[in-house]
Amino acid sequence: MGLDWQRFYHACNPVKTLAVENEEDRKYYIDFSSVRGGKIIQELERTITHLSTDRPTCQLFTGHIGCGKSTELLRLKAELGEQGWHVVYFESSQFLDLADVDITDILMAIAQRVSNSLEKLNIKLKPGFFINLFQEIGDFLQTPIEMSAAELSLGIGKITTKTKDSPNLRHQLRQYLEPRTSSILEAINEELLDKATLELKRMGKQGLVVIVDNLDRIDNRRMASGRTLPEYLFIDRGEQLNSLNCHVVYTLPLSLLFCNESEVLKHRLGGGLEPKILPMIAAKLPDGSKCEEGIYLLKQMILARAFPDLPPKERLQLVGALFDRPETLERLCQISGGHVRNLLGFLYRCLQKQEPPILKTSLETTIKERCNDLSLSITPDDWELLRQVAKSQTVRGEEEYQSLLRSMFVFEYRNEDGSWFAINPVLAEARELQ
Repeated sequence: MGLDWQRFYHACNPVKTLAVENEEDRKYYIDFSSVRGGKIIQELERTITHLSTDRPTCQLFTGHIGCGKSTELLRLKAELGEQGWHVVYFESSQFLDLADVDITDILMAIAQRVSNSLEKLNIKLKPGFFINLFQEIGDFLQTPIEMSAAELSLGIGKITTKTKDSPNLRHQLRQYLEPRTSSILEAINEELLDKATLELKRMGKQGLVVIVDNLDRIDNRRMASGRTLPEYLFIDRGEQLNSLNCHVVYTLPLSLLFCNESEVLKHRLGGGLEPKILPMIAAKLPDGSKCEEGIYLLKQMILARAFPDLPPKERLQLVGALFDRPETLERLCQISGGHVRNLLGFLYRCLQKQEPPILKTSLETTIKERCNDLSLSITPDDWELLRQVAKSQTVRGEEEYQSLLRSMFVFEYRNEDGSWFAINPVLAEARELQ
């Protein structure tokens, strides 16, 4: 059959996030739960739909950047929507400066996105507290902020626009808002979330769910207090993030699970529940042997982008349209380490070099280039840590080990027997580890 090359190239772009609500994106979606240690998204969903007993839940979701969290969260959004929930999903990186963010920024971003979604449903609330607050902020910023009773999102947007490009102005505004955090949180609950839930249920909805994506990308910088920014936001201020009167799912940095206060994080922000981790797709088993199912599904991930309308078995018969030999596709899947964005990244770089079918020599050149780029940033101490990980298949809580995870030098995998860690396969081929 003919291959739509433009559609294939677009589908292989590593920055593209699949939204399964979209019919075409749904054709590209592959369910990797069988080689990721469990049905993580189903667990998040069931907690909201079956276990909440009409009480708000706060769930935490993490994993390596680029491992497919956004795609899975959009799948969660779609499935909850089909069950009658009103789901507000947003990428925090579009509304917040993740290198410079405070608790009030996150709360106000949630309020803005929720109010914006309600306005689209013609649900008009009267947030009296915020009308007065914005008048005060307007005086403080010396910029009038006019807001009608039904335009909460617009008012917050005006403040965000005013302070976006001015760190100094943001700092001044935070100093003004910080003493009012409890009042802001109370107003969000009483004037926005509680009333929104009532109105949504009158419309036949099950309730309100907010999914805050990309908070795992918050900068790990150390603050003047000695705490890192993620520790301050998710641990020190976790109880406030856990106080919203609706179901919330937050993404958070994977490194927090390896800090000494991971139990504090679980209780303050997670309500006593462990954060859900989306591990890598197993391409190899702990003993180093090939994970047949993982490799098969990774192949299908590539082939589905080329032949979305064909059954899986028929796609396998058309590998020759994309690769010079089946072994080249196998090599691509193995070297990705089961990291979704890495897999598409290698493929995309090969497509930049040549038209399909992709030659094995082109892929090997791409792998060597990537290995060299990664190796340049690794210190002698890091190489030693990597050797220890290769032997023990574990990662400890020290800061040095956390850096291996943040830099994606080491990946985490899970199956029914538990979890293990392995070196990024690209680095495993570096001469320093031979």
